[in-house]
Amino acid sequence: MRIGELARRAGTTTRALRYYESRGLLPARRGGNGYRAYDEEDLRLLRQIRVLQDFGFELEETRPFVECLQAGHPAGDSCPASLEVYRTKLAELDAMVARLSEVREVLAGQLAQAEAARDALAGAGPGEPRCELVRTEE
Repeated sequence: MRIGELARRAGTTTRALRYYESRGLLPARRGGNGYRAYDEEDLRLLRQIRVLQDFGFELEETRPFVECLQAGHPAGDSCPASLEVYRTKLAELDAMVARLSEVREVLAGQLAQAEAARDALAGAGPGEPRCELVRTEE
């Protein structure tokens, strides 16, 4: 198939396909007419890349999965290098979740303080609203 059809079937653009080719993730084969030629295996590689990117993987992080498929393995995540990328990504996500939990706690505390101050002011009459967010140092 030609590049336009592959792009359409993979849900991407011809520009993206050329970029993947320049990064060595998509094989660069040419037909007798000089046009790029692709097959179902290339579509499979692209679908693997797209799924991983949808999950937040950077393009370079997809390389071990693509290489695993290109080596003839039935799945892109059946090789040791792919499993290591999964482990690294999970560690990154765990760190993000921990940081978001910390931020959530700070915001919940700020909300509680703001509501308490508002309630105290409501009993004492109109006053100046407190509008700044205070950052606590760790």
